[in-house]
This record gives sequence, structure tokens and C-alpha cells, in this order.
Amino acid sequence: MALTNQSSDSPDRVRFDLSVPPATGGLREALHVKLSKRSGALIAAGVAGTMVLSACGGSDDTKSGDTAASASGGTYSIYIGEPENPLVPGNTSESEGAQVIEALWTGLVEYGDDGSTEYTGVADSIESDDNTTWTVKLKDGWTFHDGTPVTATSFVDAWNYTALSTNAQGGSYFFANVEGYDQLQGEVDDAGNVTAEPAATEMSGLKVVDDKTFTVTLTAPFAQYPVTVGYNAFYPLPESFFADPDAAGKKPIGNGPFQAKEEFVPGQGFTLTKFDDYAGDNPAQADSVEFRVYTDINTAYTDAQGGNLDVLNNIPPDAIGTAQDEFGDRYSETASSSFTYMGFPLYDPRYADKRVRQAFSMAIDRKAITDAIFQGTREPANSVIAPVVEGSRDDACQYCKVDVEKANQLLDEAGFDRSQPVELWFNAGAGHDAWVEAVGNQLRENLGVDYTLQGNLDFAEYLPKGKEKGYTGPFRLGWSMDYPSPQNYLEPLYSTQAQPPAGSNSAFYSSPEFDKLVAQGNQASSNDEAIDFYQQAEDVLLEDMPVMPMFFGLEQTIWSQNVDNITVDIFGRVDVAKVTVNS
Repeated sequence: MALTNQSSDSPDRVRFDLSVPPATGGLREALHVKLSKRSGALIAAGVAGTMVLSACGGSDDTKSGDTAASASGGTYSIYIGEPENPLVPGNTSESEGAQVIEALWTGLVEYGDDGSTEYTGVADSIESDDNTTWTVKLKDGWTFHDGTPVTATSFVDAWNYTALSTNAQGGSYFFANVEGYDQLQGEVDDAGNVTAEPAATEMSGLKVVDDKTFTVTLTAPFAQYPVTVGYNAFYPLPESFFADPDAAGKKPIGNGPFQAKEEFVPGQGFTLTKFDDYAGDNPAQADSVEFRVYTDINTAYTDAQGGNLDVLNNIPPDAIGTAQDEFGDRYSETASSSFTYMGFPLYDPRYADKRVRQAFSMAIDRKAITDAIFQGTREPANSVIAPVVEGSRDDACQYCKVDVEKANQLLDEAGFDRSQPVELWFNAGAGHDAWVEAVGNQLRENLGVDYTLQGNLDFAEYLPKGKEKGYTGPFRLGWSMDYPSPQNYLEPLYSTQAQPPAGSNSAFYSSPEFDKLVAQGNQASSNDEAIDFYQQAEDVLLEDMPVMPMFFGLEQTIWSQNVDNITVDIFGRVDVAKVTVNS
């Protein structure tokens, strides 16, 4: 779901098999793709998107059938932080808005709680003979909440809108591999002023064939393409959206299990109601769900303790040691794909030398922080790819190992001014204060560099600050995968094309070598070949060190006696449609 408000991740390893099986009917047959109905995993160009996971959320004692039988609609509340932007799928690239978007929309494919790519969305088939031109056919019966049908045009128009640079959508980057994307990108100067308008408003690689069919032509082969289109940037939009996008962002019209009959109120949230005409396999069990905005996770936890908040999937670090005993079978720890890091503002001359960034990273004892602050429930990160995805390596990062002597040597070689304190940035109210302060204390002790904390902005204010090149020192961010592939931990965060506002490259890192290696991985025809290129790209990244990997961990969730069937997926989201309300 991209940038996260939280800092919880997972140590459990999951295999993502991208291998092409032996061709029995020539190259064309080996590259042919079709998604079979109701399959438990996506088969894409011989790409088996199955993932194996030991646990996938909820209480071990929870039996969905038993509880569902006793449930009868009802309403419940769930925690979110303030979304960064209005609730538009193509402009939602962070965890808080994504939790709401997932309740309101269903994409072409869906992802299982364990990260498997499932054929339960709007697509009837996604086929290609060459991994470059894809034909997408839609199922019958899907409608938006306003009663209008979901058609091929609903997807094509939405994708063009998101890709067009003048619309400033955070998910624009995800269409960069579609032919004609570059023609939709205008030119903007450093002050944000448009100096050249886009040459086109529609990508040449998107074609509507009929109401239920459209084609996508990519700039290069990409075997994993069908795996990516379950991400929210690829969701459809109704015709009414384009008449008034601002209004649609406040009161969204989607095609998901819940619908909005009222506007989202910043700082408060809103209540969604069950969409009775939902065409998917996972209809809402409750009559309604209240998304309640909190600016402080400690307040949310107190409300959960008192039974005034039903679902909270982000608990304060100081509650980790007691939450399980307090909530008992209303507590769960589940595998997550999220990754916490501290980025460097490469636009700041003070951090332009990679030796400075390497030195800072080598001065940090990640294990000491995870043990002291998180009581061992986080795993120190030695990679930028979470362990739940094949391709992650626990020894990829040579500069993530503590070496104070080497760190000081590098800092001296770079001529870093130690007399000036560094500013450490993090978003307020989400439990990051203690561990970021611990990072500062280690920099002071090991490098003789003092620090100040910049933690006064809530999440919705914090992210735009970074996109405007406003961070003046190392900054905390988290990432949770958008789709199950190691590629998703690399290209959307560090490629040149993913620099804001088109993507989430908040460090403003740019490396032609990195970009080339990722592109080669995207075009690979086998799992082993793809992972080899992705790991080479990661090696380049970890030498340049635009971010310091910090830790992986777990999703820790608590809930009230009012609800049951709490499932947290590998993306860190609660499946709000599955939640049942106890009578």
C-alpha cells in the first residue's frame, strides 16, 4: 500500500515464484497468459503468483463460519490516521487512505491475505502472447455505487487521468511502462511551475475494444504485469468522477463492498455502508463501518482498552509487552510486508556525499533499538526488500553493520561538519518518537554529531513536506508492498521516474545504473533471472545509501468484544468486509 504511517513488518519468509515452466509448445505458448476463474493464485506468462505463508491474520481461535452464523449486520469502528489526500485511488499512495480505498473499490485482480494474487476481481482474463501487449476482458455484472456499469472505459479513463502529470496524482508512476506515458508528462521547474504542457492527454498504449475489453501495450515486456494491476492506482472510476474530481474525493463512488453515503470529514472520518449490489466474492458482513481518524495512536489505544474503538492494527511501542496479556484472544500478530527506513534528503548538500550516508548507517545499532524499544518484535533490516518476498537477503547491506571506527573515518573523509546538529524527521502521533530519538542518541555517542527532533507534523502534513523537498535531515518512512514482487520494493521507491509528484522516491535518488538493472529484471523471463537483476539493483542502491534500512517486524492488532473475524493481510490492512459484528 506504499508509504506507511506505521513501523511494523514481518520476519516470515514467503516465496514468490516467477519462473516460466518448460515450454512444450514453443515460445508463444510459454508466454501465453490467461487467468483461470476462481484460481487461488495468478498464472501470468507462466508466472506462478502463489505465496506460502504460515499465518495470515486473525485470532487462531476465530472460526469464520461459526461467528458469521451469529452475526447480523451491525456496525463497528476502526482506527485510521489522517489520509494524505482526498480519497481518489490514483492519488492514494499511503497506508491510511489505502485502508479506506480498499473498502470502496475492487480492482481487476485481488490479493489474498497471504499476498497471493487471486482471480476474484473485475477481470475475466488477462492475456498476452509476448508479455508486451495485454488484452483485458471484464466480467459481467459489476456496477459502481451510483448504479452505472463498470466498463473498459472506466479503467482506461481512470488510468489516463492518473498518468496525466497536470492532475498531480501520486500513482502516476505506475503507468510509466505504458506506451505514450511520456507524452502525458509536462515539464515543471524546481519551484513547481509548469513550463511545458503535456503533448497528449491519453496514452497511446491504452485502447478500448468494446465495453468489456481493452488492451494495454507496454514499452517493454513485463511478465509480472498482471500481478501489479490489483494495486489501487489501477482501480476504475465512474463517469461522474470526471465531472467533479474534488467532490468525488470527498464522497467517493467506487465498486467495492462498502459505499459512501456521506462525505469524509478531515480529522474525523466517516461511516461507510454495505453495498448490497456488490458483485465480488467478498461482500461486506457488517451493515456499516466507521473509519475514525486519530492523530495520536496512544489515544486510539486507550479507546480500544475501554471498548470505545473496535479495531486497532497499530499499537504503541510501550504497549507491546502487555497487549497480548490484556486482550488475550482479541490480539494477533501477523506477517507483514512493511519495511521501516530512514531516508536522506539528497537535495541537501550536507547529505550529498554517499560516505556521509554510509557513516550514519554504520553508526546505528539496529538490534539495540529493536530490543530496547520494540522488545525484540522487530528484525534489524539488512536489505530493502522485506523477508516475506523471495529475493530478500539478510546480508545485502554491508553498511547496516555497526562499525563505529569505519563510520568516523568515512565522515572525516567526507569533510562533514560535526559542529552542526542534524535534524531527524518523523511523523507525530504514531509511536515513532522513542526509536528515532534512540537513533539520534547513537549518532551523538558514536559520531559526535548532536541532533534535534522534528516530529510535530501529522502524517497527512508530513508526506507533502517530503515531496516539496522540505526534509532537512534523515527522515522516517515505511513501505508496504503494493503487489507481491521484489520489484515493488525497488522501482516505486528509488527509480528516477518515481521522484515526486509522480511517485514515492522521497529521497530524490537517481541512478541510471539502478534504473537499468531494474528494467532488466522487469523484462526477465524467469524467476531466477529477474531476482538476479533485482539483487544487482539493490547492491547499487545499498552502496549509494539514499536510505538507511532500519527494521522489519509484525502487524500487531487488537479488537473489542463487539467484533470477530479480524483478518490482517500481508499488506498491513484489515479486511473490513470480513469483519463480523457480534449480536
